Amino acid sequence: MIFTIKELMEGYKNKRFSPTEITKWYIDRIKKLDPQIHSYITITEEKAFHQAEKAEKKINSGEVRGLLGVPISYKDSIDTKGVLTTSGSIIDEKRIPSENAEVVTRLEQEGSILLGKNNMYEYAFGITSENPYFGDIVNPWNRNKTAGGSSGGSAAAVAANLCLGSIGTDTAGSIRVPAACCGVVGLKPTYNLVSMKGMTPLSWTLDHAGPIAGNIEDTAIIMEVLTGISYTKACLNELAGMRIGLPTHYFNENMDNEVKRMYEKAIQYMTDLGAVIVEVDTSFLTDVVSLARTLGTSEVGVVHKERIQSAIHLYSERAQKTFEKSRLISAFEYINALQKREEWTRRVSEIFLEVDVMITPTTPTVTADVQTEEVTIEEQTESLGDCMVRFTSLFNITGHPTLSVPLGLTEHGVPLGLQLIADHYREDLLFRAGYAYEQYALTSFYSKRHLKVQ
Repeated sequence: MIFTIKELMEGYKNKRFSPTEITKWYIDRIKKLDPQIHSYITITEEKAFHQAEKAEKKINSGEVRGLLGVPISYKDSIDTKGVLTTSGSIIDEKRIPSENAEVVTRLEQEGSILLGKNNMYEYAFGITSENPYFGDIVNPWNRNKTAGGSSGGSAAAVAANLCLGSIGTDTAGSIRVPAACCGVVGLKPTYNLVSMKGMTPLSWTLDHAGPIAGNIEDTAIIMEVLTGISYTKACLNELAGMRIGLPTHYFNENMDNEVKRMYEKAIQYMTDLGAVIVEVDTSFLTDVVSLARTLGTSEVGVVHKERIQSAIHLYSERAQKTFEKSRLISAFEYINALQKREEWTRRVSEIFLEVDVMITPTTPTVTADVQTEEVTIEEQTESLGDCMVRFTSLFNITGHPTLSVPLGLTEHGVPLGLQLIADHYREDLLFRAGYAYEQYALTSFYSKRHLKVQ
């Protein structure tokens, strides 16, 4: 049983099934499959059935809209009232919030059904799927490949059809990278468009929250509910006259050959759909990952200062090293990074005076094997963490909305992602470009994904 949100709502409308039947199917599926995938930390079975019964009454009275009766999940750093919320850490292994995060309140008001809380990298500190406390998240396509992080549990759950959508967070690429690795759609919206209230922060300058779903239209539906802005009307089958920007620097450098080949194919698809390809100057970009690290590492030490004082020994070794680096960053370095952020935000926005959407690969490398520490491309070696966020982290710095849509499968049958970027508050352009590309290029990919998770 594999639905899109639109198909699910049609089924409710035609009385082919009910929210309680759908909820039972998903809960049973999670219990059966997730012990091997580890995409959930907590399953909220009792709450889900209670919400399903409420949704069923509304549907039986003729109300079918938005996310009414739609089964979803949340990254476990997002507060859910009365439900265990660990942030993937043993420090918060018994934490039960007294209030919902703002996004949870909004989606629950629209009748969504909470299936559970998704596994994640401890406090969102990493870009892989490792978690020593709740189990490493498994990529549903290939258990030997990373599912990406830190919202890896959300992306894996969507890819394995263990929910129809999830809300994740993204500080350097943590929605888009796992979406790319798991072959689903992930949106990092414009900075502050979706409220971070009620979420465990990592970096207030870089943090974003947004949806992960199985396709473009489902992602647009969730965003409509989150923002009250109509996005599904932008889902059109052509790109006639749309100006697609190709970066001349940085985003076309030090890239895996297979990623480059698939990226060039996607550019051709955009042209086939009627888009106009325009080269854009990105030569001003240098040391993007370093700048993001200065901002994020500085702020994470402040976010966790109280816990560090009382429970530093309970953090993982990697987390403790991050806090050590945080203390060593000077005020000069931090303020300089904030000034550079202002400059880059302005210069990226200027690009969108020339084009509607810019496209890059989501990651410069193919989805890595689990436990990989370093990547070598064109004889240059960098840490896997730096490599995976090299194309994504700029837009956390500048706050521009970006969408990762599947790029296709590598020769070894592993997903990659295509990143689309637009000007602030132009998510509609991302949905338009992403939907047209999806309808033209991804029918076969989605069929393979469905077969993979039967």
